[in-house]
Amino acid sequence: MKIMIVDDENLALRKMEKLLLSQEGFDVNFELIGTFQNPYDALEAARQEVPDVAFLDIEMPEITGFELAERLLELHPQMQVVFVTAYQDFAIKAFEVNALDYLLKPVHPARLAVTLNRVAQFASMNAAGASGTAQKHTKLCLLQSLHYRDQEDQPQNFPWKTLKAPELFAYLIYYRDKTVSKQTLMDLLWPDHDLKKATTQLHTAIYQIRKMIKTCGLDVKISYHDEGYRLVRGTLKLDVEEWENSLRGAPDVTLETLSRHVAIMKKYTGDFLEEHRYFWAEPEQERTRLLWLEHAKLIASCHMELGQHSEAARIYHEIMVRLPYLEDGYAGLIKMYAELHHQVEVKRVFHQLTEVLFEEYGISPSKEITEWYQHWEQGISSCS
Repeated sequence: MKIMIVDDENLALRKMEKLLLSQEGFDVNFELIGTFQNPYDALEAARQEVPDVAFLDIEMPEITGFELAERLLELHPQMQVVFVTAYQDFAIKAFEVNALDYLLKPVHPARLAVTLNRVAQFASMNAAGASGTAQKHTKLCLLQSLHYRDQEDQPQNFPWKTLKAPELFAYLIYYRDKTVSKQTLMDLLWPDHDLKKATTQLHTAIYQIRKMIKTCGLDVKISYHDEGYRLVRGTLKLDVEEWENSLRGAPDVTLETLSRHVAIMKKYTGDFLEEHRYFWAEPEQERTRLLWLEHAKLIASCHMELGQHSEAARIYHEIMVRLPYLEDGYAGLIKMYAELHHQVEVKRVFHQLTEVLFEEYGISPSKEITEWYQHWEQGISSCS
């Protein structure tokens, strides 16, 4: 295992070097490939030789340990980072679960041994992954909630420890393959924090996401470039992308293609990040919801033409639940009941529409549906 140490204080650098060289009794051999007071020298060395683990001081005048870690991980994503600091504050407590480890100065030999054991364990895990035993899950899901599917196509939730890390992950997925500036992310997620605290929170969340990606075996990485972050996919698929591509590539809804369209509709398991209530996701929620609506109405109409009224009713009810502020589901159901001469049901659904629109939005049904209903009422009155 190749190790580098970076600390702007020469005395601290020499102490850590001495401690590392005095450690014994590990199954893995540790090789010190460099000690650096200047973080830019460490970056240049990392371009020449690949370190397996870097011990980084956090408070440095040129760039912080957090920023240095980002740049090193950009070069070597599999590298492990251990932070070394004299300050045990909130940020460091957060990094206890997000970085491989952190050490408080002065570093005790027994505590360093614990860290090196962790380094060795991660080395074994990485070796197993390289030999093909590590799983790579191929689908990330954004419909309804942020989750992923395992090798058996079973849904699995991420065991997040904070609220901001999953939102950051979801935001980077939404802007996949585009670099989002650090400032944009801090303004979005930590608008009330000062620059230093927001930067620390951002780095904390990025480390947690990277750890989660590795733990869950996702073929995706978070890349740092031009003062921003970018989510880069390998073979990873997105459920919302798959659904939309299937929808756009499908032929018209007909008797012959109905089963194919029903299968596509089943892929839409919920609105975009619906459970999380992220305000920035609302435009995408509305866009995909309206795509689903137009598709659902075509399928319901086809069921109607085939006389499959229970199937059509089920779809109209789903439209009413998913889009209660639109008349489409109510109108479809009302007109279907009218065709079937279910007068009581026509009146019930129209009154339901009237109540929902008034109680929730303070408005009345549209002129079009109101005139249709009045004309229908006149028709049944004349018949009776």
